[in-house]
Amino acid sequence: MNKRHILTTAACAALLALASPWAQAQDFPPKKPVTIVVGFAAGGAADAAARIIAKKLGDNIGVPVVIDNKPGAGGNIAHQYVAQGNADGSVLLFGSVGPLSIAQHLMKLPYDPVKDLAPITMGVNFPNVLVVHSGTKIKTIAEYVAFAKANPGKLDYASTGNGSASHLAGELLDDMAKIDTLHVPYKGGAPALQDLLGGRVAAYFSTLNTAQPHIQSGKLVPLASTGSKRLPQLPQVPTIAESGFPGYSATNWYAFVASSKVPTAMLDRWNTELVKVLKNPEVINELNAHGMPPQPGTRDELAKEIERESVTWGRVIRDRKISVQ
Repeated sequence: MNKRHILTTAACAALLALASPWAQAQDFPPKKPVTIVVGFAAGGAADAAARIIAKKLGDNIGVPVVIDNKPGAGGNIAHQYVAQGNADGSVLLFGSVGPLSIAQHLMKLPYDPVKDLAPITMGVNFPNVLVVHSGTKIKTIAEYVAFAKANPGKLDYASTGNGSASHLAGELLDDMAKIDTLHVPYKGGAPALQDLLGGRVAAYFSTLNTAQPHIQSGKLVPLASTGSKRLPQLPQVPTIAESGFPGYSATNWYAFVASSKVPTAMLDRWNTELVKVLKNPEVINELNAHGMPPQPGTRDELAKEIERESVTWGRVIRDRKISVQ
């Protein structure tokens, strides 16, 4: 092999290396169905939002997009599955605040949510609503707190799992109200709601989508919402902050992430496609009707939000000495 041939081969290799991210971006969409993994049972808020988004995404990219529910461990089973998955970009995760920002402060995880999962875009961000079974006869936050103080450890509330947004919403209220309630974790919103309606638990920090039909029927009583503003769908229901606990805020969010093995060019392309879906008027209207307004953004914005939430909830967990081991 002569010197000129060696130089030509080296130059071609260098050009291919430089071109590879562009080539990976062009290899889109994946040449097989795309999977969106959801860490909670079918029928809950995360599942509902993911299916709304998946339908439009599939229409846009011309490839089937399927939902794979992997409930359990507050969503951590799904997050571990994707974190340890392949690099072809065909599997996305509709990740949640619990596993992405909270769980690492509560337990030893078999994956690193920062190193093993790559941010794509925020999906939806919304407050929960604290509801109680009508049989409790509790009508207000004041009555909820009074009952808890009179019966330490006996007022129980459901959540979608240890370290989930609904779990920490209860812990934050306990801390600010100086009460002691009993946390009961489930594998998602649907099973939590089932036991709430059956009177097997007293309360639940629920998504509006999950609770609204049962609020309308009178089976559940809304006490307060967990955000900084009242829910437009429940204007008569105050926030916890305006019910005697200023500064209280505990929103719930779901965001798109993927395995960090996926090339940056592919992650950037997924951001473009998902933001396009989240800005679609039909998708916006449908998500808003479910009480889950979309909040599309950049990959960097999601990374910063995950970090901010981690700092906030890590402090709450340390101060309250919360552990689920």
